[in-house]
Amino acid sequence: MIEALLSPDVFVGLEGITHLGCGGESPWLKANDRVCADFARWKSAGVPGRREILERTERCRGRVGQLWRVPGERVSFTPSAAEGMAWLARGLDWHEGDNVVSTNLEFPSVAYSWRNLKEAGVEPRLVEHRDWEVREEDLLAAVDERTRVLAVSQVSFYTGQCLDIERLAAGLEHKPTPVLLAVDATHASGVVTVPAEFTDLCVSSSYKWMLATHGAAACYLSERAEAGIQPSSFGWRNLDVYPAEKPERTPEAGVRAMPYLMEPGNPAMLVIALLDEALGILVEIGIDRIEAHARDLAEQIDDGLVSLGRAVISPRRREARSGNTCILDDDAEGVQQRLAGQGVLVWGESGRVRVSGHLYNSSNDVDKLMTTLGEMK
Repeated sequence: MIEALLSPDVFVGLEGITHLGCGGESPWLKANDRVCADFARWKSAGVPGRREILERTERCRGRVGQLWRVPGERVSFTPSAAEGMAWLARGLDWHEGDNVVSTNLEFPSVAYSWRNLKEAGVEPRLVEHRDWEVREEDLLAAVDERTRVLAVSQVSFYTGQCLDIERLAAGLEHKPTPVLLAVDATHASGVVTVPAEFTDLCVSSSYKWMLATHGAAACYLSERAEAGIQPSSFGWRNLDVYPAEKPERTPEAGVRAMPYLMEPGNPAMLVIALLDEALGILVEIGIDRIEAHARDLAEQIDDGLVSLGRAVISPRRREARSGNTCILDDDAEGVQQRLAGQGVLVWGESGRVRVSGHLYNSSNDVDKLMTTLGEMK
């Protein structure tokens, strides 16, 4: 029997609901109602209120760093994971004949961040999956002396496969020319360990496994990447111009280093305050416990789906599991809707149903899913 690490009672709207849809949208923490009320007071309190808001922002950087095991001062907040990848695509000094390696199962925000570069002669290489699994050795084999970036999701949105990021980083070290490793950790951060220290750019949205909401994505940038990327957007926050002794502008201005480099203006401070609250919970429980819990649930979900004759496409190796377990189904949207009608929330689209077990789920939730699926015609 797998017990929940966090009671569903701490979330809004889960009474009588089996929520296995965190891979699409996490439930709302009741504690974040208080955060919103606090933020409203800070927002109305002038300079002292602004200081409170900024303190939460900096504390959140530290908590992201703690979760990802990197220095908090190397974490910025971008509006979305897509913008984090786009920053890299815009900022590198590309040359005709360069290439970017990704996979043909990638989320669009990763696979297509480089689409405008085709006009400059940069080749996108999409490594094909093998029976729904992307092999690390295939990704590394596609990297050559003209590869500038290997861009992947740590956990696949479609299959739930968790790539071995350390193995990819080690493989890139043996390549003849430097290659940046860019990782979208949106389906990893908050549920499995994110080894950001092995990446050059690691970005994650906040509204899924990190239990916050839309509008802010944490983004780690390595020193190597910072040195090799030309900033592409500027404002008062990432330039050495404000505050200043005199208000007059000059043609030149120095660029601030991380963590403000990727924040030309104010980040989404309310969302960051919500993320800070959620990260406090995740860090206190511990990512190692959460990861073990999620993989235990994934094994139980996998076994139940197989016993029902469902076509599971997620890896069965424990180290390649994540919080997501996925099945093929031509009527994925219909399955999702019929389950929702029975109070079971999953995500169904593009010919697959995704079941997501997080720290607030237990074996009872898995049993409810299997019973409901088994009764469906």
